[in-house]
Parts: sequence; structure tokens; C-alpha cells
Amino acid sequence: MPAELTPRRATPAAGAPAGTGPGGWSGLPVLVVGVGVSGAAAARELLARGARVRVVDAADGDRQRVAADALRAAGAAVDLGGLPAGPEDAALVVTSPGVPPTAPLITGSAVAGVPVWGEVELAWRWRGAGRWLAITGTNGKTTTTEMLGAILAAGGRRATTAGNIGTPIVEAVSTRPPYDTLAVELSSFQLHYTHDVAPLAATVLNVAPDHLDWHGGADAYAAAKARIWRDPATIAVGNADDPASLRLLGAAPGRRVLFGRDPAARPDLEVGAAGGAGGSGGAGAVGVTVEGGYLVDRAFGGGRLVAVRDLRVAGPHMISNALAAAALARAEGVEPAAIGAALAGFRAGAHRNAEVAVVDGVRWVDDSKATNPHAAAASLVGYPSVVWIAGGLNKGLTFDDLVREAREALRAVVLIGSCADEIAAALARHAPDVPVERAAAMDDAVKTAAVLARAGDTVLLAPAAASMDMFRDYAARGDQFAEAVRAREG
Repeated sequence: MPAELTPRRATPAAGAPAGTGPGGWSGLPVLVVGVGVSGAAAARELLARGARVRVVDAADGDRQRVAADALRAAGAAVDLGGLPAGPEDAALVVTSPGVPPTAPLITGSAVAGVPVWGEVELAWRWRGAGRWLAITGTNGKTTTTEMLGAILAAGGRRATTAGNIGTPIVEAVSTRPPYDTLAVELSSFQLHYTHDVAPLAATVLNVAPDHLDWHGGADAYAAAKARIWRDPATIAVGNADDPASLRLLGAAPGRRVLFGRDPAARPDLEVGAAGGAGGSGGAGAVGVTVEGGYLVDRAFGGGRLVAVRDLRVAGPHMISNALAAAALARAEGVEPAAIGAALAGFRAGAHRNAEVAVVDGVRWVDDSKATNPHAAAASLVGYPSVVWIAGGLNKGLTFDDLVREAREALRAVVLIGSCADEIAAALARHAPDVPVERAAAMDDAVKTAAVLARAGDTVLLAPAAASMDMFRDYAARGDQFAEAVRAREG
């Protein structure tokens, strides 16, 4: 058995010191949980290194069967329709991020002293000399990761985006020739199953209640996010405008750097032993910020990066994302001119504050990716007068803070989905004068919003909830919104 996998009974699910080369995996029995994107990628890469791989999945639908057939053809044993209660003969369990830590397989592995890693941890052991810049947070992860990827490319790095953004990170670290730098998006689920991952620099963009059922509570959710900063070698990049990010940053053991939209802010943050907060800005100073209409780097000495007026993204939360991406890039040494050029040319991905059309003076915007109240609030405050299309599948969250924050911008609200009553109740408590209508489908919602909107308004799809009660996913929801809007425009 490779030395890095030797069980440690005191911390049975933890990773052990890295150092095993590809040849050390030959014949090693590994149990991979999940035939989805990350699980299938992990299984393929383990097989390529000679491991003896068994893959299990609790589901047994058409999609799982197709994936299972492909993995069997590659040499893996695959069992669908249930998970074992323990690791059986495996020396390592590589789990899908969707499996909660309370699952019998995970707890049984801990009792047996068998390490449990996620695909991200596995990739870290195989990373070679590649540098990681990591992004987590409740909202804004994908946009910030895409911004960072564009910056790295403009800076001449052989780089790519990976992780929760879609490309399995085990595939990214196995690419030849290897990448210089990876922009890695990490969810709280992925971070929970990391142990030795230590990015060069990492950011927690923000923290708001989400996925509490999986983590078991808000504290455990925040603690999973904070794992991105657990190593003293990681430059911790925190958000001066987000109190929860700041609280986590206070415990980061490495150098701390702040980004934020207000350069005058001096959060009460102790100086870290390895360089302190804000870099050259001093303890508590905002190191990457907005001054005189420009994004400015005071933490790494880069000075002016790009004019705010030259950015092609809307809303204060998008400015925050750009600041975070710039801070990570400067930590890696990307030149300021490359950062400015990349950010000036960047457009946000589909369903992220994407303008669909302007019809009769009304702007129609698709932010279907706003799948929780925190994301919806960040979107709503970017527009002065909004007809808000909201609702969907609630994830156990409340809407009161969202409505309180957004009520001054609301002209009217159109509610859809299974949590419509919950949002309506919050509106009745905190914005009782705002007109509220109901719609049974997206076409109806768009028709109703068109009646309510006036020239100068923005009709904003920012649901504050998941999509699966009415749609395949948030992308399908956004697509239906855009199709309905374009039908009216046409």
C-alpha cells in the first residue's frame, strides 16, 4: 500500500502526506462513489494509473446505466442501486461531493480507518508543479472563476478552469503538457472532503445560509468554506464587504488580503503572523479596491488595473467578483495590464445577470443562477426599479432579509413555483405596498411582468430558489424566460 494511504486510526478519514507517484497506485483497491461527472473522471484516472477500481452509485436510472457501461468497458467493476455500509476491501474511498458525511458508507469507512477523499483531494495528490488559485463562496463562484481564467490566459499562463465549474479537476491535473495554473471553483461539499489541499491563494467570496441540510447547520457550512484557507502557505483573500467572509478570514493562518468596494473600510481584523491583512496596506486595510473610478491593487503593488466604466458586467456584486479575481491573479504574479485587459473584455456567462432584450424601454434580465436569497439580493440591488420574477424550490431558507434589503427597488413582483407562498408572506411583512401577482408557468410570468413594467424598469428573473420543481435546472428556467421575452419582442 502506498505510504500516503496508510490508515491513521486517530484520524481515520483524513488524508496522509502526499508523495506517491503514478506507479504507486498499481493494484490498489479503490472504491469510487458515484458515476456522475466527478466520480466517472476519478475512476478513469485511477484505472489509468493501474488501480483496481470498483464504482458504486445509489441510483439505477438510464443515465447511471450508460455511465456504468462505459466504466465497465474501461475496466472498472460497477454496482448500481445502493451503497455499501462500509469500504469493504478498499484501501481508499473517493466519494462524490453529493454524498453527505452522515451516510453509512462514510461513517463506516471512518470506523475502519480507511481514508475518504473527494475528487479534489485526489487531484491535489496528482497535481505535480501546477499552481492552484481557488474560489469558494455561497454566490459568485463561477463568474469569479471564469474571470480568473480569462485573466490567466491574458497573462500568458497555460491555464484552465476546473472543479465545480464543470471540468473534473482530476482531468485537469492529468493533462499533458501540464497546466501552469488552475482556476479552481470549489463548493462546500467538495471542500468538506479535502484534507491536504493548499492553494497558492484562495478566496471566500461570501457566506450566507445554504445547503444546511447536507452540512447539518450554518456553522458546519461555514467551516467547510473555511477549509480553503486551512494551510499557512495559502494567501487568504477575504471580502471586506461580507461580514461572514471577514469572520472566517480572522482565523486564517497564512497571509491575509482584503478586497472590497470601499477603500476607506478598515475592518477590525488582527494582523496574521505570516504577513497580516491587506498586504502592504497594513492591518485591516482593503488591499484590492475601487478608487477614483478604477479597480486598484494596493496589496501586491499593482496600482490601477482597469476603469470601472470599462467593465462589461453589471451590479456591485460583479465589481466584487472582479476585485477577487484580480487579487488572486496578482497573488500569482499576473501583470496589471493583463488583468485590466481581461476584465475589460469579460462577459458574464449565461443566466448570470444577462440582458435578454430591451422592449419599449423595459430591460429584461436573466439571472436564473440566483438560486438562493443571498444571490437574488445581490442582483436586485443593482437595479433602481424592478419587476421581480421570483420563486421555485426552496432549500430551507428564509426570504425576510432579502425583501427588507430589496424593497425600495421593487415596483412589482410576479411569483412562480412551490415557494411562492413563502416569498409572498415575506413581502406582506416587509413590503406590503408592492403589488404581487402569481403565475403558473414562465410564459404567464413574462406576460404578467410586461403588464406591470413601465419604461425605465428592469424585469429581473432572480428566483431566490432552486429550479427543480418546474424545470430541469436553472439553465432551462433561464432559457424559457429568454424565449418568452424574445417571443414578445419579435
